[in-house]
Amino acid sequence: MDFFHQMHPEWQAALAYTKASLDNIESELITQAFVPCHGDVMKVFRIPPSAVKVVIFGQDPYPTPGNAMGLAFSITSSTAKIPASLRNIYKELESDLGKAARNNGDLTHWSEQGVFLLNRILTTVPGQSLAHANLGWQSFTDEVAKILAKLEVIAIFWGNKSADLSHLFAEELVIKSPHPSPLSAYRGFFGSRPFSRVNHILAKQNKPLINW
Repeated sequence: MDFFHQMHPEWQAALAYTKASLDNIESELITQAFVPCHGDVMKVFRIPPSAVKVVIFGQDPYPTPGNAMGLAFSITSSTAKIPASLRNIYKELESDLGKAARNNGDLTHWSEQGVFLLNRILTTVPGQSLAHANLGWQSFTDEVAKILAKLEVIAIFWGNKSADLSHLFAEELVIKSPHPSPLSAYRGFFGSRPFSRVNHILAKQNKPLINW
């Protein structure tokens, strides 16, 4: 099934005008190896926009083969080694909400509760970050961000590369901090309390809280 038809019908309806550009990206990828696997590239879009409560923006997939699985920051449940950024996310979750650090990096349970884990770039070459930075993904995910902003979704921006979309969202719905990578986590990611802040906003919206 092509990328466009891997999305939930609600997304297909909302993004119908992007089909040609998605098809072009897919045709560029046919002749090369990329991660995640073809069937997981659009995995984040399996939940409809109407079910999204929170969006967390990432940069691009983990380049290590077998790690990327279509949800930003998440890895497959069978992957033993948790990437450093995700370990730091878990550390902040433990500090913020008292949740014990997990030994499993699969964040599907967040997605199932309406947390939209969206990378700005949805594919890359195995072993190489940002290899598809010029493939056209950002134009597509920019359109996704505009739709989520109109739906008044809470937006989490970790790092400067994702924060260029923050202007699309209402200020009271934006949570920004440095990236959780080891290079920047100690510059303000730790102590930013994104998880409790999201639930505080959801409570004000009379929506169910996320069980992080």
